[in-house]
Amino acid sequence: MDGTLLDSEKLWDIAVRELAREHGRELTDEVRHALIGASGPNALRMLFDGIGLDPSPQTIAEAGEFLERRVTELMLGPIPWRPGAKDALAMVREAGMKSALVTNTKRSLTEYGLDTLGRDFFDTSVCGDEVAHGKPDPAIYRRAAELLGVDPGDCVAIEDSPTGSLAAQGAGCGLIVIPCEIAVPEAPGRVFRESLIGLSVDDLRVALDARVNLSAAARDRA
Repeated sequence: MDGTLLDSEKLWDIAVRELAREHGRELTDEVRHALIGASGPNALRMLFDGIGLDPSPQTIAEAGEFLERRVTELMLGPIPWRPGAKDALAMVREAGMKSALVTNTKRSLTEYGLDTLGRDFFDTSVCGDEVAHGKPDPAIYRRAAELLGVDPGDCVAIEDSPTGSLAAQGAGCGLIVIPCEIAVPEAPGRVFRESLIGLSVDDLRVALDARVNLSAAARDRA
């Protein structure tokens, strides 16, 4: 969702930088970039480590409440789409394919994103607080495939971050990477695009073929 379909990472950027200032610190770009795509609890621990504060249970809880309140305020305003995202979602629907929204963002905030995206585009959604471990753990993608009634190997994930890419490939999905705020390393099985503009069913097939070829190469090495 954030950074892939909606240009909402910029809203998170405002909130996490304000959180750092609440503790008398300034967030460096290096630490901020490390947070992109991370699940809520992991992101907060990384943030506190990055600004040199003790991530005690109390401070983590208070920081989580601050972020949820601030991001909610920001999401009540207009949230811009990423280029081509709405047309890509419509293409998937017109082709008769199932789709799931898979995000590390917690459910309460994801609902605001869905207000912009439109729930009709998705058969289901899975949020970071609905699995034991969020991305980069692959459980969130496996859960989405289970809810769709399909095998992860028959799915194509679209991601914008290193964290999300690891989760998708770990689950066995095909992967299209469209970097947003930070670079995503090249790796076998990853298909890169500049944007979602013009995304087609054929592009999804290319991503599945890349996954199949990667799996075949792994079997050959074994």
